[in-house]
Amino acid sequence: MKKITIASMLGVVALSLAVNASAQVKPEDQIRYRQAAYSFTSWNMGKIKANIDGTYDAAQVKAAANAIAAVANSGLGALFGPGTDKAIGSQKTAVKPELFTNGAEVAKLAGNFAKAANELAAAADKGDAAAVKAAFGETGKTCKACHDQFKARN
Repeated sequence: MKKITIASMLGVVALSLAVNASAQVKPEDQIRYRQAAYSFTSWNMGKIKANIDGTYDAAQVKAAANAIAAVANSGLGALFGPGTDKAIGSQKTAVKPELFTNGAEVAKLAGNFAKAANELAAAADKGDAAAVKAAFGETGKTCKACHDQFKARN
C-alpha cells in the first residue's frame, strides 16, 4: 500500500511539474522539442538495431539505450501542452487530438515506454546481446502502441 501511495504522490508531482514546464515553453517550441526528442530516440533505436543485426558493440548499445531511457524519463508530457494538437506556423504535428482527451491511456502508454526503456538500459548495462534484443523488441512495441493510437497517418 505504501508503494502505491508513494507512486501516486510522485505521479502528481511529475504532472504538476510537467504542467508548469509546458506553461514556460511556447507551443510551437513544445512541438519542435518533442519531435526532436522522438527523432533522437528513433536514431538511437536504429543504432541498437544495427548492432543486433550486425557486429555487436556493447559500448555503443549501452550509450544508445541510456539515451533512450533518458528521453523516456525526461517528462515529455510537458511538451503536449494546450494548443499543440495542431500545426502552429511552420511547426507541423502528426499527433491526433484524441491524445489530449485520453490522459489515463496516454499516461499508461508513457509509463510502459519508460519501463521498457529502463529495462533496455539495464540489459545493455549487463552486455547481454540476447537480453538487449528482447528488451529492444519490448521497447519498440511500446512506441508502436502509442503511434497506433495517437499518431495520425500522413
